[in-house]
Amino acid sequence: MSYEAVIGLEVHSELKTNTKIFCGCATSFGAEQNTHVCPVCLGLPGVLPVINKRVVEFAIKAGVALNCKINNFSKFDRKNYYYPDLPKNFQTSQYDLPIAEFGYVDIEVEGKTKRIRITRIHMEEDAGKLVHSGNTIKDSATSNVDYNRTGVPLIEIVSEPDLSSAAEARAYMEKIKSVLEYIDVSNCKMEEGNLRADVNVSLRPVGTTELGTKAEMKNINSFKAIEGALEYEIERQQEILEDGGHIVQETRTWDDAKGITLSMRTKEAAHDYRYLPEPDLVPIITTDEEIEEYRKNLPELPDARKERLMNDCGLSSYDAGIITASRQTAEYFDAVLAAGTDAKLAANWIMGDLSKNLNAEGKLITESPVSAGNLAKMIELISKGTISSKIAKTVFEEMWATGAEPEKIVKEKGLVQITDTKAIEAIVDAVIAANPKPVEDFKGGNEKSIGFLVGQVMKQSKGKANPGVVNQLLKEKLS
Repeated sequence: MSYEAVIGLEVHSELKTNTKIFCGCATSFGAEQNTHVCPVCLGLPGVLPVINKRVVEFAIKAGVALNCKINNFSKFDRKNYYYPDLPKNFQTSQYDLPIAEFGYVDIEVEGKTKRIRITRIHMEEDAGKLVHSGNTIKDSATSNVDYNRTGVPLIEIVSEPDLSSAAEARAYMEKIKSVLEYIDVSNCKMEEGNLRADVNVSLRPVGTTELGTKAEMKNINSFKAIEGALEYEIERQQEILEDGGHIVQETRTWDDAKGITLSMRTKEAAHDYRYLPEPDLVPIITTDEEIEEYRKNLPELPDARKERLMNDCGLSSYDAGIITASRQTAEYFDAVLAAGTDAKLAANWIMGDLSKNLNAEGKLITESPVSAGNLAKMIELISKGTISSKIAKTVFEEMWATGAEPEKIVKEKGLVQITDTKAIEAIVDAVIAANPKPVEDFKGGNEKSIGFLVGQVMKQSKGKANPGVVNQLLKEKLS
């Protein structure tokens, strides 16, 4: 029997507020353990929470950007469960009346576009963090609790089970991250836990509609881990079903080092949490006029920006998708274009040499030593024929190392392209005389052999000869 995967994601995103959701404690990452705490976020008796207005604003912005209906009336609830990192023994969250519902995003995988529905977006407080002595809770002898993260504001974005592969789940997570970055409500630093996902997956026979028993992997905080955990879990469940076994509804953890999922506990249903209305917080009332104001003030979002780059700049769907996936990259690209540079060349350099260097040094594009203005100037030197594409790579590396302007580098290092036909002709004649075999091959009908001769001319000119002139002269002399 053939099975298909049914996948849903619960994406948790920490909001980039200065203070926590119900108190004035700082939300900054990396502080000494248990220093960003107070009686409110520690759940001590006799204290009352007060909602952080910025959290509500960010949640509404996220809902509008993700095509959701914003509810005019929204309230908080108490989600009751016991865990060491939850000092109140309940989490202040939202249940039946969340801030936003019924949204969607479109993803593209292998050239096909698919719409993924969003069930709801709700606000809640984050729990603390268990600090394990080992790599995971399973192989740890002890675990301590750091409450700094307790009360950090979250939005939880819950998808419908519309995803059917690990690749689709990754694309969905990437799209959510991109939108949240564009509207500037979250830092989305997955390595710091700003953005993480609970991943639910079940299998069912192909052609059926009834959902199978699901397993959930908690707190996965990288795109690679989402793919790896899903690929492993789909294979694990398939082997159980093919052997005539049954899937247990449970929560599992992903062991990144071993590349496997491990059972943690049986999975609770919603009624097990005994949701109760939160009596200490007033409801959130949002008017239609306020919602429309949020909609009007949204920046250009990834899909709209991608469409613009395809229509106005002639970029392919793939190139435009890569450029617009990150707001910072898209803004860098627009800054390069503002200098009047060719869009395709700009995209090639950003996706090629610039990205390679950024990845090698673990830098963001906002930290690039090659400014958008200097990259535009270098591309202009290529377009004018002042330097060749090959020489441009040398110029770029020098720009990366020093931050210097390209014109200065070209002048100081004598990298101006040779366009003088007579100067190039002398090198071409020498190369033809020194390479009779490729010359004979070309005259015998093997036109590819001219590539070798071009390479020899470029080598002897130290990359400075204009390739177009070289090709033209060789063809004229060999014909």
